[in-house]
Amino acid sequence: MPDKKADLSSPAGSSPPGSEARARSVLERLDEAECMELLSTARIGRLIYNSRYGPVALPSEYKIQEGSIVFRTYRTLFTEEDLRSGIAHAEYNVSIEVDQTDPDAREGWLVLVRGTAHHLDTAAEHASVASLGLKPWLEGEPEHYIRVNPTSIRGQRLRRA
Repeated sequence: MPDKKADLSSPAGSSPPGSEARARSVLERLDEAECMELLSTARIGRLIYNSRYGPVALPSEYKIQEGSIVFRTYRTLFTEEDLRSGIAHAEYNVSIEVDQTDPDAREGWLVLVRGTAHHLDTAAEHASVASLGLKPWLEGEPEHYIRVNPTSIRGQRLRRA
């Protein structure tokens, strides 16, 4: 006699013939501390903003420093042109999306940070992030750093019940 798995989500408590039982998943909201912990375990996030040509999402390596998120980019990329207004102390509103998923297990987490982007242009600002360990991926390109100061941090985790 074949071994049947019970499907607790069905009214009869068993799977229809020929189908596998699926575990139920739950969606949990994460608090800010949980979100920051998850952000500290990942390395790549998407810097999202509205450029003059429309929405842009750039994957970039980042590090957390004193509650802010620091990206290392290159002056030849879009951020130099798109995230500068020419107005002193003006900052762009941006979002950062970081996630980790396991499609086979149908589990994962997502953190969305909203905040303002500040270009780190001075030698003192560069020195303040030099110890973070953000290594260049392209040799010979002028490096550039952007600090995002969060105004909102939200997250969710999908896991099996």
